[in-house]
Amino acid sequence: NNKHLRGKAFGLLKSKQEDKLNAVNESFLSDSKYAEVEDLSSKLESFKNKYMEFDLTDDGEIDMMGLKRMLEKLGVAKTHLELKKMISEVVGGASRDTIGYTDFLMMMLGKRNAILRLILMFEDKAKEQECKDTGPPPRKTFSDLP
Repeated sequence: NNKHLRGKAFGLLKSKQEDKLNAVNESFLSDSKYAEVEDLSSKLESFKNKYMEFDLTDDGEIDMMGLKRMLEKLGVAKTHLELKKMISEVVGGASRDTIGYTDFLMMMLGKRNAILRLILMFEDKAKEQECKDTGPPPRKTFSDLP
């Protein structure tokens, strides 16, 4: 259990995890199946960061609680049954309770529209829109009031 790790030990654990995920990213970068994907290296980096944020146990797997937290943070609360269905969808029907990084990348880069992929893509689009909406709001006049 990694809850008691702090400071250097926690940093070392995160660093090891990141090295593992970077190795998976490298294998995707050299895979001809994904050669057509636009901005593949920056997408992989973004996916890695998102994955690490929700791998609560730092063991390279997103479990049910990590998925639950991810969706709650995105404002999409799901039931236990819905979470199980989402995990099953991502791991291709395998009877597992966790999402490995390779499964996660295959979902994000694949053609299949898994529910989780749609939610994450929607969140990214919303963030892009927020970034565009910078600057002061337009001036309001009395005629704008309801």
